[in-house]
Amino acid sequence: MTTAEYPGRLDKSVLENYMTLPVPDNKVQCEYIWIDGTGEGIRTKCRTLDVVPQKPGDCPIWNYDGSSTYQAEGSNSDMYLHPVALFNDPFRRGKNKLVLCEVYKYNNEPAETNHRKKCKTTMDKAKDSKPWFGIEQEYTLLSHENAPFGWPKNGFPGPQGPYYCGVGANRVYGRDIVEAHYRACLYAGVKIAGCNAEVMPAQWEFQVGPCEGIDMGDHLWVARYLLERVAEDFGVVVTFDPKPMTGDWNGAGAHTNYSTVKMREDGGIKHIEMAIEKLRKVHQKHIQAYDPKKGEDNKRRLTGLHETSSIEDFSAGVANRGASIRIPRQVAADGKGYLEDRRPSSNCDPYCVTEVIVDTTLLNK
Repeated sequence: MTTAEYPGRLDKSVLENYMTLPVPDNKVQCEYIWIDGTGEGIRTKCRTLDVVPQKPGDCPIWNYDGSSTYQAEGSNSDMYLHPVALFNDPFRRGKNKLVLCEVYKYNNEPAETNHRKKCKTTMDKAKDSKPWFGIEQEYTLLSHENAPFGWPKNGFPGPQGPYYCGVGANRVYGRDIVEAHYRACLYAGVKIAGCNAEVMPAQWEFQVGPCEGIDMGDHLWVARYLLERVAEDFGVVVTFDPKPMTGDWNGAGAHTNYSTVKMREDGGIKHIEMAIEKLRKVHQKHIQAYDPKKGEDNKRRLTGLHETSSIEDFSAGVANRGASIRIPRQVAADGKGYLEDRRPSSNCDPYCVTEVIVDTTLLNK
C-alpha cells in the first residue's frame, strides 16, 4: 500500500521521529473515548494529566461540543464525559491510557446513546447470577473506494467456500490488520479471545470474552476503537454494516454467547432451556434492541439465508447455525454451558444486547 493509493495516508516513519522523543515523567496522555449520537460512531480526544491514573475516577470529568457529534444544538452544545474504564494505550505506549467514557447532557441526564448507564443498573441487579458473555464481532475491511478490501476492481472474487478460516493470498485479505489489532488488544488489556477469517472474503471476526456483566460492553467498544485505529494506520476502512454486500454473500453479526452460574453447573441445560423459552416470548423486543436502527439494519441480514434465521421467526436448536439461538453440540452433550444468540447485528450496541438478555432471562420472572 502506498500513499498514492490511499489519499490522506501519511508516512509513519516520519511520525516515529517524534514518538521517540522523551516526555516529562509527570506527564501522561489520556485518550478519552465515547460513543456519538449515531450510536455507532466512536469519537476521541486527548488530555494531559500530571499523574498516571490508577482507576477511572482518577481522570477528571471533561466536556466536548455535542453539536458536532449529533448530540446537541449549537446554542447548548456542552456534553460531559464521565470516565468509566481504563486501558493501556498501544499507540502511545508507556504510561499513557485509553479512557472509556459515558456521555451525559447539561442536565446530568445520560445522552440518548448512553446505554451503558441502564446496562450497569441491570447488571448490578443480576450480579449474584454472574452473567458471562462472549461476543463474536464480525466486520468487513474496505478500500478507500468503499469496495471490499482485496476484491477485483469492477468484479467479484470466486463464490464463498474457500475463505472461512482460509490461508493463502487468494483466500484472505488484510491479515496484517487482524494481527496488529489482536496484539493491540492484548497490550491494552482487552479480553480478546481469538480471531478468524470469515465466510465472505475481506470479512473477519474477533471474539471478546468471557466478560462478566458490564465488562462485556466496555471491552467490546474499546476493541472496536482499537480496530478502527489500527486500520487507519494501514489506510483501510472498517465497516460494521450487517450486510455490506448484497447478493449471495454472508452478512456480519455479533453472535452473543451467554451463561449464568446455574447454566454452567451440572444440570445447567435445564436453565439454558428455560432462558430460551423466555427469549422466545419477547423475540421482537430483542430484535428492536439488537441493532441501532431497531431492526431495520438487521432486516437486510436476517433473511433465513447465509446462516441466519428469519427476522420474523424465533427458532432454537442444537448446532443449528440457521437458528435464532444455537445450543453448541458440546453443551448438549455435557448438559451444561451456554447458549449462543445469533440475532445481534455486527453494528449492535453491546450494552443494549447484554442488558436485554439479562433483563429477559433473569429479572423478568
